[in-house]
Amino acid sequence: MDRLAVIAVNWNGINDTMLCFESLQKQTFHDFKIVIIDNGSIDSSREVLKKLQKREPEKLTVLYNSHNTGFTGGVNTGIRWALTNDFDYIALLNNDAFADEQWLKNLIMSMRKSDRYGIATGLLLHSDGATIDTTGEQYSKWGLPFPRNRNDTTQSSPQKPEEVFGATGGATLYRSKMLRDIGIFDEDFFAYYEDVDISFRAQLAGWKIYYQPKAVAYHKQGGTSSKMPGFTVYQTFKNLPLVYIKNVPRQLLLSIGIRFYTAYWLMFFKAVLRGSGAPALKGLLESIWYSLKALGKRGAIQRSRKVSIEYIRSIIWPDLPPDQTGLRKLRKFFIGK
Repeated sequence: MDRLAVIAVNWNGINDTMLCFESLQKQTFHDFKIVIIDNGSIDSSREVLKKLQKREPEKLTVLYNSHNTGFTGGVNTGIRWALTNDFDYIALLNNDAFADEQWLKNLIMSMRKSDRYGIATGLLLHSDGATIDTTGEQYSKWGLPFPRNRNDTTQSSPQKPEEVFGATGGATLYRSKMLRDIGIFDEDFFAYYEDVDISFRAQLAGWKIYYQPKAVAYHKQGGTSSKMPGFTVYQTFKNLPLVYIKNVPRQLLLSIGIRFYTAYWLMFFKAVLRGSGAPALKGLLESIWYSLKALGKRGAIQRSRKVSIEYIRSIIWPDLPPDQTGLRKLRKFFIGK
């Protein structure tokens, strides 16, 4: 029997976490362990979680970090525990998300279709259920990642299972064998784009990522980051170069790099004009240090690549991300398309 752990990270958000926990209690797939990581909360979270663990000792394990280690550090605490305890699959569910009753069942059934699937993801809707948060992650030839189908209507979501480039870390199932092969989440990211990074690393190592539309969950977008003004801007400018530097194969570095750094600097000046210059500049400056570290990681990632450059080209989005309307207008002005 496969062993499955579901990990949620809580940071000063116990009300959301309790709703997440309740949705996991209602899953039609029953044989799994819930692991909640308290990431250095300073509200009432720890007291509530201690009581909950006493009430559900067989179903729930709570692990405590002394301080906020970000999404990556939080989930890695749970992942290390699950790997040490020989769980075969590890699911992540954001604490500000809640799952449909058959979410886990459909993810695990999808993963069992093939040993080559290292990640299975589903249809993640916004909390009202009317529009889409993501149906998987994509990486464009401009070096800019984006969530598939973001803000499209739920009725227009992809209805057929298919292989995709990447998966959101907010509601996804990972094969432990894959994590042992490629490594766990890169904690230099702290939060944002770490799921694109691990998806890219998985693809390079020959693992596939599967989208299952029947695996439905709901996400209150920005439930955690909204507590920290400027956090998203800062993390975006710090982390975007790391995905590019670590994962883009040598043969594609120049073509993607020219587009990426053009877009990156235009995005920076746009952030300054919009009043977000301070967090954008902080992220840009810190990205220099983290980029040097990323270069050190790049060698091992690229040496272990098992797929062809043609395959990587085939899974990269061939245009700008759909939400980059400003860049699209600028491109049209200069080159007419």
